[in-house]
Amino acid sequence: MKNNICGTKVLALLAIAFTFTFVSCNKEPEEIIDNTVITPPVSNLTLAETLDNNADDSLYYRLVVHGGQVPVISNDSSSYTLFVPNNNAMRVFINAISGGLVPINAPDAVFSGFITNNIPPTTAGAIVGYNIIPQIVRAAQIPGTFPNLQYPTTINPAPSISALLRLTTFPTTRNGAWVNNIPITAVDQEAVNGVIHHTAFLVTPPQRFLWDRINTDTDLEYLKAAIVRADSGTAAPGFLVGVLNNIGANLTVFAPTDAAFQGTLTLAIAQILINLGVPPATALAQAQALASTPAIFSNPNLYPFLTAQTVKGIVVYHVLGKRAFTNNFPTTLTNYPTLLNGAVAAHPGLGIQATFGVPFVSAATVKGLGNPTAANIVINASPLIPDPNGSSDQHYLNGVIHKIDQVLLPQ
Repeated sequence: MKNNICGTKVLALLAIAFTFTFVSCNKEPEEIIDNTVITPPVSNLTLAETLDNNADDSLYYRLVVHGGQVPVISNDSSSYTLFVPNNNAMRVFINAISGGLVPINAPDAVFSGFITNNIPPTTAGAIVGYNIIPQIVRAAQIPGTFPNLQYPTTINPAPSISALLRLTTFPTTRNGAWVNNIPITAVDQEAVNGVIHHTAFLVTPPQRFLWDRINTDTDLEYLKAAIVRADSGTAAPGFLVGVLNNIGANLTVFAPTDAAFQGTLTLAIAQILINLGVPPATALAQAQALASTPAIFSNPNLYPFLTAQTVKGIVVYHVLGKRAFTNNFPTTLTNYPTLLNGAVAAHPGLGIQATFGVPFVSAATVKGLGNPTAANIVINASPLIPDPNGSSDQHYLNGVIHKIDQVLLPQ
């Protein structure tokens, strides 16, 4: 296969994700301490040999070889957990990043050739490294608690910053078995130096920071403007943008769409104008005009009503201090604290809930204390749509974004 099969366009999904802009997630990762007595594996093969001997893992093994990771997972003096997509999952991945130039029904030799000729070795190594946990984590050791527990991978993208820095993955056994938002299809294939869990799709590293998405999404312009207004206060100027750009953060952002903000602001401003004596019809028309643009947050005439402190309180109410994928949501309405609880400790937080299809979440809601009804999370049209086009379970270096169809009101 020729190197020009895809060019710049084909590797666009990989270029940002897997060069060393890849700084990692968060604080020093949490790990599970498990005292369960495990029967020693019956296999006498290393993880590398196990992959090499399984015909249905051949495409992923080609990626492992191409990325120079065979010596790592051949080391029988260390222990690892691997998340491994089978050949069908690899075909889906390569078909996607090639822009369809490699058809799903192409021979495996074509897919293997694409890996060799079109994915740089450093990129291949980074992808595989993100699928390796440097300890054994069997399915029984993965909790089903909220939120997803965080595990380190073998990737330290910036050792000059910290020897402890690692990109992390987020497995859970709540409502099935998952890593991040990817289903785990088979668990606990033993090798002498670790264990393999097979996944329905290739688990790829996050590409950008939360702020990168909010700052560039044309459907989140009101949220962006609200964050800028909140950051204009004198108490902590620039705080929210700083957090959303912070590699040490670990957040879930419920992001109201522009339409959601327009509706909420129109009603709120109309009520203010009515209270000031403006006739209702006139008040509504004026409110609609004011709310028709995100510049409403930078309108000096509205500063007495949309104060930096008020807007900041609303924005932080949309943020959990934990990373939560929809597959880890409870199936009954359950409240969790938000960043607003840092200022109002007794606040009941947000109520979240999910409904499951097969196997992905088919619907999910989040309810603010002051909202008469719950906001809907805008679930991806297909189960997995990556940044920058997806609307739910969008994974970033410092958190997750779910778009919602209402502004959440804390009171």
